[in-house]
Amino acid sequence: MERLKNKVAIITGGASGMGAAMAQLFSDEGAIVIAADINTTNFKTIEEIHNVHAMKLDVSSDESWKEVANNTLSEYGRIDILINNAGISSQKSSADITEQDWTLMHKINAFGPFLGMRNIAEKMKLENKGAIVNISSYTAIIGSGFNQYSASKGSVRAISRAAAVEFASSHIRVNTIFPGTIETPMTANLGQYKEAMEQLVNATPLKRLGTASEVANAALFLASDEASYITGAELVIDGGYSAQ
Repeated sequence: MERLKNKVAIITGGASGMGAAMAQLFSDEGAIVIAADINTTNFKTIEEIHNVHAMKLDVSSDESWKEVANNTLSEYGRIDILINNAGISSQKSSADITEQDWTLMHKINAFGPFLGMRNIAEKMKLENKGAIVNISSYTAIIGSGFNQYSASKGSVRAISRAAAVEFASSHIRVNTIFPGTIETPMTANLGQYKEAMEQLVNATPLKRLGTASEVANAALFLASDEASYITGAELVIDGGYSAQ
């Protein structure tokens, strides 16, 4: 129960969904957790978890990242782990996507993780070690989703691999998780697409959606010292969907 003992972790989108599941698990494993989120609605609830502290963060803002990085370093002395989990989704068809849709999606889903890695890696270099886990999507590796969401998650895949090479000399590991459809508040909003969701489940070898805790467990492993020789890796958590 102490796989992250005394480590300091920043989890973006940490106040709800997969981020909240990670915050709970990382805390249980001994970490001091910064649940960084732009939505402050759940801050009171998330801070009820032992050693979880909420900070407001706009992942698309370099200044916001600098503030969180500096505040975390000032308060806790170091940053050991970064989980780039925050993101938005869309079900728009390619015919309906506007330039504004494309720009907003990439600003949060792709530019956000880039800014996070750039700012937090500089703090990790002070300790000459660190672990970064980026959350992409299985849509980045399969021929499905001709839209801005898949494109933004494909960007996460590319910059993660580049960062793994870039930061290796500083002993900072960078790995990527590719979740399939996971039961979270975000996917709950897709209820209007009930028939499509049922088809997706039926097309998944394990015949169900994933859970936030299953993604959290994978992030825990990659963030821990157990994965000390793993960098540039890609872990798919999609019930076997992309294996077909």
